[in-house]
Parts: sequence; C-alpha cells; structure tokens
Amino acid sequence: MKIKKVLIIQTASIGDVILATPLIEKLNISYPDAQIDFMLKKGNESLFNDHPIISNLIIWNKSENKYRNLIDIINHNRGEKYDLIVNLQRFLLTGLATVLSRARKTIGFNKNPLSLFFSNSVKHRIAKNGNIIHEVDRNLALVKRWTNNKSTTVKLYPSKADYAKTSQYKTHQYICVAPKSLWFTKEFPFDKWVEFIKEIDSSYYIYFIGSSVDRGHCQQIIDRSGDKNTLNLAGKLTLLESAALMKEASMNYVNDSAPLHLASSVNAPITAIFCSTVEAFGFGPLSGDSVIVETNEELKCRPCGLHGLKACPETHFKCAYTINKNQLLKRIN
Repeated sequence: MKIKKVLIIQTASIGDVILATPLIEKLNISYPDAQIDFMLKKGNESLFNDHPIISNLIIWNKSENKYRNLIDIINHNRGEKYDLIVNLQRFLLTGLATVLSRARKTIGFNKNPLSLFFSNSVKHRIAKNGNIIHEVDRNLALVKRWTNNKSTTVKLYPSKADYAKTSQYKTHQYICVAPKSLWFTKEFPFDKWVEFIKEIDSSYYIYFIGSSVDRGHCQQIIDRSGDKNTLNLAGKLTLLESAALMKEASMNYVNDSAPLHLASSVNAPITAIFCSTVEAFGFGPLSGDSVIVETNEELKCRPCGLHGLKACPETHFKCAYTINKNQLLKRIN
C-alpha cells in the first residue's frame, strides 16, 4: 500500500506519548516522504516543539467541550483523507475517532471496544511466555506489516534553545530527582526521598524537576533534607528543557512515571524506582545506562495494579518502604 498521509493517535499521558515516538521514527524511515501527523491531548503538545518529522499536531482539548471538540477533530480528519490511522489507545472515544475518520486503513489494539470495525487489529499482550514485552514493541507491532520487525527506541528533540536555557545549571556535576507520580503506589515516599537526599555526597548539586503542581512537594523534601546544594526547578522548565537537563546529569532518579520516559528519550542515565509496579509490565527504562531499583522482599501483594493505585490496598506500602537508600546511592558512589 502506498502511504502518503499517516495519523498516530495517543491522547493519554505524557509518558504514553513519549512511548509512541518510535512509531514516528519507524514510519519516517519506511516512508520518508509521507506526512506524519499526531493526535494528542491538550497540554502534551510541547513535547513536539520543533520536531523534525511531525507535520501537524491535532490537539484534543478534553477539559472543555470534550465531545464537541472530538466531533470537530473527526470532521477535520475526514478532510485530511489519511491513508493510515494508527490508534494506540484502548478506549471507546479514540476508537470512534478512528472508525469515523474514513481513512483507507485503520489499525489498533483488539482491546479497543471498536476494534471490530478497524481494518486490522493486533492482540495487546503484557507478556509472552514469561518474556517481557516493552510498550514500545507493543506499539511497533501495529505497523509491522507496513514497516519491518526491527525495534526502535523512544526519541525527542530538545532544541538548541532548550540546551542553552539549561546550560546555567551544568557548571558542576549534578543529579536530577523527579519525586512525583500521578499514582500514589508508584511514588517513592516523601520520607524515603528525604533520607536519600541527606546521604548524597556534597560534591553533587541536586535539581528537583516536575510540573508546577509538584513544586510544593519538591520544596518540602528540600526543606526537610537540609541540603544546601539543591534547587527546585519543578514548574520552571518545559518538558524538553527538562530532557535537556537530564541528558547531561550524572544520574536521574525517577519513579515508574513520565520522567523515566523523558530521560530515555535523550538516552540519559536512569535509576528508576519501581514500587507497586514491575518491569514485566513493559514500561522500564530504555537508556544505555539504566537500572531498576525495587524491593528485595517477596511480597504476595506486588504487583497490585498495572498503572498504580491511589492508595496501598494493604495499607503498609512495603513495596516502597523496604527499598534501601543504599540501592539508590550506589548508582553515584
């Protein structure tokens, strides 16, 4: 099939969008002259600032007039007459946007309620015969018939301006800490972060990163730890500026959350803390220098959910509290 226009749909969280970027790279390699568009939710579009491959961003505002905005997008997509639409999500509304698009070919996962009406669907597997299937490879399986079987890693493109903005923080060795997550059971506890920060060698500067919503939490960790070489950059850097800072850090400490994938997108060193979730789900780091830190205890309750929960079902949160600070410290000592 001759492909001139492609639309990729991923309107979930920041991390999910980053994990969709290998599709952009793979389709561009196979169809270098094709127009590749990306549909995502409002708030995540800055990930693709000055992106050299993406032609158009289709931004869905889910916060206001959600359904009316989706109808407008569906009408827009019909007018584009896409050759191929790749839907990475397993939810009804994006399935509807796919089915009503009038694209020549549509593909998505079989768990989407409307996958029956796609041109093709692919089985969504968390693991196969005990082997880990990374989310990147699950996504790439959707376009295998139009590309090849080779894997491709996540990739974002911070600009020269992004690197220039963060150069002021790179005059000494430093580490980055992203302590927050959308889900409580994915988040290394506050007091464990404080305990860890207190033990970091004074030769390192420590930069806390995250969104503006995370800023207060980060400041409380800084204040409680008493470390004088810390700086709260949460809410002060864009996503791509954060990636530019993480790229040259001595180490990046993250949860199983969006900053993990942001660091992977620029091949930055990563220490990923997995509390309630496990690598087998397929969301581990992809950098050349990356390690997953997790509890050494056998807990029957772990994992308790694929995407994390708002509270520990057992109330003890042992999957986080049994992680020793030395597991983190040895990554920079």
